[in-house]
Amino acid sequence: MLSNKNKAEIKRFAQQNEKSILKVNVGKDLIYKNVVEMINKAFNTRELVKICFLKSSTAQKSKNELIIDLTSLLNCEVVQVIGNSILLYKPNDKISNRIVLSK
Repeated sequence: MLSNKNKAEIKRFAQQNEKSILKVNVGKDLIYKNVVEMINKAFNTRELVKICFLKSSTAQKSKNELIIDLTSLLNCEVVQVIGNSILLYKPNDKISNRIVLSK
């Protein structure tokens, strides 16, 4: 579980390194196996993924349900929710440009 201080550090890192964050759009196809696999592969090379829910995706399921589904499937944590976009964090010790959080 991330503390508020850790979330602030991650948000700061995300703003400074915006180009290194993978951005994924989730549309009317919702969260299927190929989307989850793509995000899991992305977590092998980075720690942050930004997901944008298109209006067609929130028509079938609520945004909160989609977030819960994603975090449980990916075993990651939500750092920030702004509108229909979320920032997900999953620590990865194997990458060189990792986020070092204070205790």
